[in-house]
Amino acid sequence: MEEIFVLKETGDTNSLNTPRDLFAQAEKINISHDQEHCIIFYLDSRGMILDQEVLFKGGLNACLIDPKVIFKNALLHNSSSLAMAHNHPSGNLKPSDADYRILRKLEDAGRILQIEIRDFLIFNKTQFYSCVCDEAGQ
Repeated sequence: MEEIFVLKETGDTNSLNTPRDLFAQAEKINISHDQEHCIIFYLDSRGMILDQEVLFKGGLNACLIDPKVIFKNALLHNSSSLAMAHNHPSGNLKPSDADYRILRKLEDAGRILQIEIRDFLIFNKTQFYSCVCDEAGQ
């Protein structure tokens, strides 16, 4: 009998399982490192990227992030979870108090909507720091 189709498991290059995976995806997005950009990754229940977008742009040292807009878009994408990456134009990877405040707001809203915040990454041109996993890398 001849096979009609074959199912093969392949490596998921479109999944976000580690902060390094998130950084690799964020690096692919063309942004100006002279201003702050906030990239949102909408994920399914397996951590596969459904969609991604630069949702907010800021200035040299700040970016206004509105949780209502993030979660509205997450619901429209049928996301089970989110990952966020934003750059610091200064190159400094140390999270600010504002970074931790917005992370807590996102986590609180996510709990209510049952949308997990998988990661909250700060990056520059060559390095990253995960505020969720407390992990740094290049």
